Amino acid sequence: MAHGERLVFVGDSTTAGGDWSAWFPDDDVVALGRDGDTTASLTERLDEVVAARPDSVVLLIGNEDFIARRTVEQVVRGVESLMVTMRRELPGTRLLLQSILPRTADQAPRIQDANRHLRQFSSTVRAQWLDLWPALADESGEALRPEFTTDGVHLSDEGYRAWVAELLPGLERLRGEPPMSRPLTVLHVPYDID
Repeated sequence: MAHGERLVFVGDSTTAGGDWSAWFPDDDVVALGRDGDTTASLTERLDEVVAARPDSVVLLIGNEDFIARRTVEQVVRGVESLMVTMRRELPGTRLLLQSILPRTADQAPRIQDANRHLRQFSSTVRAQWLDLWPALADESGEALRPEFTTDGVHLSDEGYRAWVAELLPGLERLRGEPPMSRPLTVLHVPYDID
């Protein structure tokens, strides 16, 4: 696996809580996770991601959108808009889109619906998809495993270890892909993500 790359982690408080530099010591890590970030607020600060000039972007976003009671369609459109913008602004960057994490069983159908759409969309912008659900969900397959969370939302140390265990091979696959050499032509469709 190639090391020494500019690796940018982007997302909400789950990403903000990660010790990325310690977990990826051979890379030039930029941690751009922010507490409370939604797809809309991340859109407003996407210039930070572009300015970091990443070799690879690791994105996990959407959880706070569900907390804010956005619809599945709003969440999906918000993530899609982010991905389209990143692909346009960072044509040579490898993109890794991670599934929205499980939370409680009553929220599982909506989150899994969004993840199905995002998995299908990821190839449209030549992003790799990493499904974290199987590794982090409980035996019912619908909620975050109790030992992986401190409060039903945020990850415990054990939860982060389980996430990183999935992320390591995911990044290895991502780094095995050549970076794009030219911008991808995509439709620019404004999305209402407010």
